[in-house]
Amino acid sequence: MEASIKLNRRAFLQAALAAAAAGAGVACSTRNGTPWRFLTVDEARTLAAISDQIIPPDQDPGAGWAGVVNYMDRQLCGPFRNLQQTYRHGIAGVDQSSRLIHGKAFADLDAQQQTDVLHRLEEGQVPGAIWKQASSEEFLAYLVDHTMQGYYGDPRHGGNREGASWKMLGLPYPPIRGRLRYDLTKP
Repeated sequence: MEASIKLNRRAFLQAALAAAAAGAGVACSTRNGTPWRFLTVDEARTLAAISDQIIPPDQDPGAGWAGVVNYMDRQLCGPFRNLQQTYRHGIAGVDQSSRLIHGKAFADLDAQQQTDVLHRLEEGQVPGAIWKQASSEEFLAYLVDHTMQGYYGDPRHGGNREGASWKMLGLPYPPIRGRLRYDLTKP
């Protein structure tokens, strides 16, 4: 009798783990041959445009090239899982507001129009039904924080392609804490 209890318990745990894995993969898997795990192609395009406004390219690569959208997409299937609906609604709200203000999706606007929409988001002065239920200021704060994390963080998390921000800052590649030796005898 003892053996059947262990077998049933093991079978139950295996089934539970399989169900949990299947449920987790529904929203976070590649689909239709796109590289995105959570985001749609249009959502990724909008996020790329927003992140390039937050950290624009100049003599160094901007956030779009550095893979910030990939970072966000990966994190939305992991540590940022609780923000999935916030991102889904927020990105839709940005595009809805862009269409109401300028007649185009955010990614199709010129840089000045994109900046205008982002300033309105920051001030909470954007039109759109979504913003009656969600805070545009809070959503933009998430975008700024996550863009910075993706741009300046470790490439193993999906952003900072080829250590672009580290090269820009003149940091040794890769900066590993505790491995650099300093001569503390010199003032």
